[in-house]
Amino acid sequence: MNPALSLQQSTLLSAAPEQACAAPDLLAMLQPVSKAAVMALGRQRDYDVGELLFRQGDAHDGIFLIESGLVKSYYVSEDGRELTLGFWAKGNYVGAPQVFGGDQHAWSSVAVAYTRCLVLPGPELRILCGKHADLALALIDALVHKSQCYCALLQLLSTHSMRVRLARLLAMLAARDDGAIRGFSHSELASMIGSTRQWVSLSLARFEDTGILARRPDGGYQVMDHAALAAVR
Repeated sequence: MNPALSLQQSTLLSAAPEQACAAPDLLAMLQPVSKAAVMALGRQRDYDVGELLFRQGDAHDGIFLIESGLVKSYYVSEDGRELTLGFWAKGNYVGAPQVFGGDQHAWSSVAVAYTRCLVLPGPELRILCGKHADLALALIDALVHKSQCYCALLQLLSTHSMRVRLARLLAMLAARDDGAIRGFSHSELASMIGSTRQWVSLSLARFEDTGILARRPDGGYQVMDHAALAAVR
């Protein structure tokens, strides 16, 4: 992904266009005293593009609160296939569901733009939640949001065809950029719907042939017929 074109919001296949900005900003939900305690507990760390925050199977010891940048979470199957779970921006955290640590990371997270995180150790975060009710509630709200996203993703992958998944993803991206779809390669789009680059390239070409999409000068796409895209089955 080209960081200059990265959307500054969470990007999830499961999110409806009108809910694309609904992810709670953890720090913004806190009272000043609680926010100060969280900042004092955390350790700031910067990540270059392509640098892993954590790897699938690593020991889980806390969460990574994103202060700036963009992070991709993804799962790799036993046969090496990769499924992108989402792109997370400022205000979100990665490291769910074991926010207080323990066990192993169920997936990996990598910086796809220059990113700064506040690393919060799980056991100490648990103690802090016992002292600050607003922090505990903010974490619960963030977990609820992630659970809703991943449940919707599971339902979409289980009950919809690849063609519908691609159409849903394109509609969501277009709704957030005045009908434009840019900043994502065919491989990245494929990873978000559990497909292959070749299939996505062919499907995008078919959408062009039918007038649903048109190529942009910047290499991206413009949705020309939103109703037809929404009607794809």
